[in-house]
Amino acid sequence: MKPKSLFLLGLLAGVIAVASAQGVSFGLIGDMPYSDWERQHLPELLADMDREELAFVVHDGDIKSGGSVCSDAVLRDIRDVFQASKTPLVYVPGDNEWTDCHRKSNGRYDPVERLQKLRQLFFAGDKALGQRTLHLERQSRDPAFASYRENVRWEAGGALFVGLNLPGSENGFHGSTKGGGPVPEFLQRSAANRVWLAQAFAHARARQLAGILIVIQANPGFDAANQGRPKPGYAAFLTQLREETQAFAGPVVLVHGDSHWQRIDQPLRDPVSQQVISNFTRVETFGYPFFGWVKASVVAGDPQVFRFTPRPWHAPAAPP
Repeated sequence: MKPKSLFLLGLLAGVIAVASAQGVSFGLIGDMPYSDWERQHLPELLADMDREELAFVVHDGDIKSGGSVCSDAVLRDIRDVFQASKTPLVYVPGDNEWTDCHRKSNGRYDPVERLQKLRQLFFAGDKALGQRTLHLERQSRDPAFASYRENVRWEAGGALFVGLNLPGSENGFHGSTKGGGPVPEFLQRSAANRVWLAQAFAHARARQLAGILIVIQANPGFDAANQGRPKPGYAAFLTQLREETQAFAGPVVLVHGDSHWQRIDQPLRDPVSQQVISNFTRVETFGYPFFGWVKASVVAGDPQVFRFTPRPWHAPAAPP
C-alpha cells in the first residue's frame, strides 16, 4: 500500500477514535403526558432538550394516562408532538396505549388492534421520529418477525441501543382477561423479543462494542425475581437478561418507566449467590406526578461507558 494511502487510513482511524472517545449525549423520558398540564408543557420540555444538542431522545412508553381514551386522535396528537422534536426521538410502546385499551375508561378497544395502529402511526419507515434523521434497524426486516416494527436497535458512541415491546400490566400475559394467560399474542411477542435480545448481544460482541443499553416500558419486578417469585410476564426476560449480562464484557443498562419512581440502581442479582451483578444498571425515568428527564452520555473510552444525570423540569415562571 502506498504511503499516502496508509496516511489516509491512519487519519481516518484517528478521527473515528476521537469521535468514540468524545461520545454522545442523549435524553431519556417516559410516562408522559399523563395530565392536561403535562400535555401542555411536553413541547416545552422537548424544546429545552433540543437546546442541549442531544444525539437523540428515547421515550420509554406510556404516552397517555391509564384512564384516558385510546383514540386515534390521542395517538396522532402525541405522534405530531414527537415529530416536531428537532432531536431524533425513538419511542417504545407502553401498556397505556395498547395492552390496557380494553378498559371501559379507555374506550373498550381491542389491544391488538391498538398495537397495529401504533405500528402504523409511530413505526413506519426506518427512521426515528423528529426533524433530524436517525436510522434504525427494525426487527421487521426479518421475515420471521415482520410484524415487530417497534423492536429496534442502533449504534451510538461505541455502544448498542435496543428497544423492545415489553410493556407493563404483566406484559400482556393475560390479554384482555383477568387470568388464564399466557395468551397467544404474549407468546408470539415474547418469542420475537427473545430473538431480538439475543441478536443484540451477539451483534455487540461481534462489533466489540463497549456497552449495551436496552429500553422497555415495564418495570419487570427485580425484587420479586430476586426472592424467587418472578412475575409470569417477565420471568423469561429477566432470566435471559441476567444470562446475557453475565456473559457480556461491558456494562449493560436497562431503561424503563412504569412505576413512576425515578432511580438509578443495580437490582439484578445472581440467583445462586445473590450477589449484585456489577456490570448491570437500571435507570427508571420520571413519571407522573413528577415531570422531567434524564440526561445521559455514552463514551466508549470511559470505564463506566454510560453516565446519567436526572433533570427535573418546571415550567418557566410567567412574566410579571
